[in-house]
Amino acid sequence: MSKPKWQPSTIAAQAGGAVDPVTGAIVPPIQMASTFERDPDNAYRRGYIYARPDNPNVRQAESVLQALEGAAACMLMGSGMAAATTAFLALERPAHVVAPEVMYWALKGWLANIAPTLGIEATFVDATNLDAIRAAIRPGKTRMIWIETPANPLWGISDIAAVAEAAHQAGALLAVDSTVATPVLSQPIALGADLVMHSATKYLNGHSDIIAGALLFARADALLDRAKSLRSGLGAVLSPFEASLLLRGMRTLHVRVAHQSASAMAIARHFAADRRVVEVLYPGLPGPGHNVAAKQMQGGFSGMLSIRVAGGEAAAIAVAARVQLWKRATSLGGVESLVEHRASVEGAGTPCPPDLLRLSVGLEDPADLIADLDQALG
Repeated sequence: MSKPKWQPSTIAAQAGGAVDPVTGAIVPPIQMASTFERDPDNAYRRGYIYARPDNPNVRQAESVLQALEGAAACMLMGSGMAAATTAFLALERPAHVVAPEVMYWALKGWLANIAPTLGIEATFVDATNLDAIRAAIRPGKTRMIWIETPANPLWGISDIAAVAEAAHQAGALLAVDSTVATPVLSQPIALGADLVMHSATKYLNGHSDIIAGALLFARADALLDRAKSLRSGLGAVLSPFEASLLLRGMRTLHVRVAHQSASAMAIARHFAADRRVVEVLYPGLPGPGHNVAAKQMQGGFSGMLSIRVAGGEAAAIAVAARVQLWKRATSLGGVESLVEHRASVEGAGTPCPPDLLRLSVGLEDPADLIADLDQALG
C-alpha cells in the first residue's frame, strides 16, 4: 500500500508520524546522550557518533519542518542568529550581499559591524522596491540577496518570486527570513528561494520557552555541506531538550497561526480609523504591499502588526505602560500577546518611528485584546 500524501497540518500535528519503536510511545523520547556506542566492528551503522554535529531529537524536528517548507534539507541551530549568520558564513568569500534597510535589528548590526571583518560586505536597500534591489546587485560579486517578509517591525512586503528571479539572473542566491510568515502562510522555496531562515524561538515553537533557529535549503549541495560543517565546528547545534520542545510546538503551529492571524486582522481593522492612532501597519490592510502579500501568503497575514500612537514617543510609551492584558516584553509569536516600544530596543539609527508600538498577537480572545488596548490609548 502506498503511503498517503498528508496535508502539512496533519504532518505537524502528528510530528511526522513518529512512534518510538521500542515502547510505542506516540511522543518521541528525549535522547539526552552526548555520545553513542560504536558497533563491534568499529562502524556507526545507527547513524550517530556525538551530539555536537546533530542528535536524534534534532533530526526528528528537522524532518517535520523540512516537510512543511518543501525543502531538500533542514538544519536546526541554537538560535535564530546562529542560523542567519551561518547562512552568510557559508558563502564563498569575498562576498557582497544585499539586505533590507528594515530587518531584524540584531542581524543588521552583525552585517554592518562584524561581517565586514569576515570578508562579507552588505548593501542595505528598501527591499520592498525591486528596482532598488536590482540596482544594488554587483554582477559577479553579489553572492546572496537576503529579504525578510513581512519585515519586522514595519511589516513591509518583498515580492519573493520577483526577487528570486533578479537574484538568479545575477548568479546570486535568494535567502528569505520567513519567521513571521511561517510555513503555514508562505513557502518561499516554492516561490524560488534558495534558503529559508526561521527564528524558531518565535512561531515555530510558539510558547516563549526556547531559543532556536532553522535553515532550510532548496538543494542538498555544497552550500548545505559548508553550513553543516559550520554548525558542527562552531558548536551551534540545538540541544535535544530544546529540539523536543520545538517539535511539541510545531504540532499546534497551524491552529495557532490561524487564530493569531485572524485576531491580528480584527485588531488592525478596529484601530485603522481610530483618531488616537496615526497609522496601523499590517499587510492585511489595503495599502503598500497588500497585493503582493495576498499573492504569496495563504490563509492570513500573520499575527504581527504595529500601531503608531498619536502624540509621539511619550504617548506610545504611556500606552504600553497602561496595558493590563498585553505583556510588555520583546520577542514575538508566542501564545501570550506582547507589546513593545521597538525604538527603545533598537536605539540610535533605527528606522522604527519613535511613536510605534509593535504588537505580537497571541491566543487570547481578540475582543479582550482590543478592549485592553482601547483603554490603554485613553
